[in-house]
Amino acid sequence: MNSPTTAAAVAPDGPVLLIEQWAAWAPGLATQDAWRDWLRNPQPLPADAPASPPLAEVPAMARRRIDPLGRAALQAAYWAQQDVDAAALPAMPLVFASRWGELARSISMLQELAQGEALSPTAFSHSVHNAIGAQYSIQRGITANVSAVAAGEVSAAAGWVEAQALLATGAATVLLTVFDAPLPGLYASTGLDAPVAPLHAYALRLRAARAGESGVLLARQPSLGPAAPATLAPNLQVLQFLLEPAAELRQPDGAADWQWRHVVAR
Repeated sequence: MNSPTTAAAVAPDGPVLLIEQWAAWAPGLATQDAWRDWLRNPQPLPADAPASPPLAEVPAMARRRIDPLGRAALQAAYWAQQDVDAAALPAMPLVFASRWGELARSISMLQELAQGEALSPTAFSHSVHNAIGAQYSIQRGITANVSAVAAGEVSAAAGWVEAQALLATGAATVLLTVFDAPLPGLYASTGLDAPVAPLHAYALRLRAARAGESGVLLARQPSLGPAAPATLAPNLQVLQFLLEPAAELRQPDGAADWQWRHVVAR
């Protein structure tokens, strides 16, 4: 997917990235058209929608060990790379960005420890922050760099910066997968999970934009103060911005602002 051709400005010096392809999954949202419609008018997702995608690409023995969040991330990644030549796939770096990762699995293990129960080695190996990326690289035979990043509410921006760095050091294309799920009920009173977002994942196949191409510029600017109240969680704000031709997006990180813009590369 090329970024919109109605970009607002010519980019200053800085890395402008173009989205070659994207895919996303959430309960009840599996196609690009469904996502575009939902992001224009976000609504609670159907309660009877499947809790996880089919992920038929992964053998059943491995798939049954993967929680719904991991399945969503892997499904989006598979879809975003489905048209990549098999010879090029192993050399494409991967970036997986998530604020919370498999937190529900970690809490479950801590509760088991508190009750004096033995921990499952499989559960532990799947709980670490880079587990989903490792699963994907194993299943697809990818030998390139695999990164896992977390940066609070600006985790998607951190993943984008990691992709910029990989492209700047010679990668032709990078796959960025962004994913998260609502916090477990144990954290319901903390306020950290507002605004509420469904379990979701999206994958962006990125390359450097060439002169004259429309792409996306991400820059960190001096803070302008708190952002306006949002109806979408930060990850989904970014996806909404990426699919909206006229939009700009500002995401404060507590010390500065991350500014996303649609621009023309020069």
